[in-house]
Amino acid sequence: MSYFRKHYHEPGTAPGTLVQRSPATTSPLSMHLTDYTEEGVEELDLDAVQDCVRYLERGSKTWLQINGAVSPDTLRQLGDLFDLHDLALEDVLNAGQRPKIDSYENQLFVTAAFPMLNDGVLELVQISLFVGENYLICFCPLAQDPFDPIRKRIRQTNGRRFTSRGIDYLLYALLDYIVDSGFPVLESFGDDLEVLESELLAHPDRQTLAAIHRLKRELLLMRRILWPQREMIASAMRSEDHRIKPETLVYLRDCMDHSVQIIELLESFRDMATSMLDLYLSAISNRTNDTMRVLTIIATIFIPLTFIVGVYGMNFGNPDNPWAMPELYARYGYPLVWGAMIVITGGLVWYFRRRRWL
Repeated sequence: MSYFRKHYHEPGTAPGTLVQRSPATTSPLSMHLTDYTEEGVEELDLDAVQDCVRYLERGSKTWLQINGAVSPDTLRQLGDLFDLHDLALEDVLNAGQRPKIDSYENQLFVTAAFPMLNDGVLELVQISLFVGENYLICFCPLAQDPFDPIRKRIRQTNGRRFTSRGIDYLLYALLDYIVDSGFPVLESFGDDLEVLESELLAHPDRQTLAAIHRLKRELLLMRRILWPQREMIASAMRSEDHRIKPETLVYLRDCMDHSVQIIELLESFRDMATSMLDLYLSAISNRTNDTMRVLTIIATIFIPLTFIVGVYGMNFGNPDNPWAMPELYARYGYPLVWGAMIVITGGLVWYFRRRRWL
């Protein structure tokens, strides 16, 4: 996982320049349009940007969902058709933007981070949203549309909450879905923390340490993105832009509550991961201490035995010498020495067990 993923222009490039880069995804471009009023919903897949012109001339709400890798030419066509600002289009192409909300003359521009797990690895997908008077354009680099549950709510007969409200309610629904997507990711991280905790209490190894570092890194990356995302939602609530109606603020407040809950869970998991790293170091230190204690006990037991065999290994056994070792020629000298060593060994083991060193 790279620490720095943001695409950027070379220093000195004119602002608003759209430059084609090797995209992080090679997903083919697809455009899906959802046009709805209180009377009904119409959906179709577009082959060209110009196909949505006739829907903009109505009084309906139009949601244009663009998935996959978008080219600079397509962005320019959309910019000319919807009068999108050049700086905002540049931010769409340069992925890895900080979540934010910018107000331009003809539209609101919102960037958000969509958290997801790809084969167990955290991925933060940039979602770019343009909000006009009666349209919303959503750019998503994924091949598959992640917002199909929102579209299903619009199709439902009881989905009049969507059809009877302005386009700002659709903006809230998409932001709420993006924010709530953090809960399953954090749930997966919580499961990983439980597994790591069990491994730490059983048999921690280098793989456990690598898993802890990976989890800490992903939590740090998620925190770096979701903190400004909470600020972005707070900015939307404080915004005086006429495109965000007062009746939508109460829903944005609920979205803000979810964002705060995710941040609190994220901080708790980061603290747990840090404490697990300390627990791993303590477990390794305790294991080393146990090993050293066993080795010390073994060495202590063999010290007197080494002394005895060292003394009798000197072989001063001249029978005419009064200072010679009498045990060398005693009938039971050899078994007596063995018995003494066994008694000493047993006494030391009994003493160590009594002191609970064994």
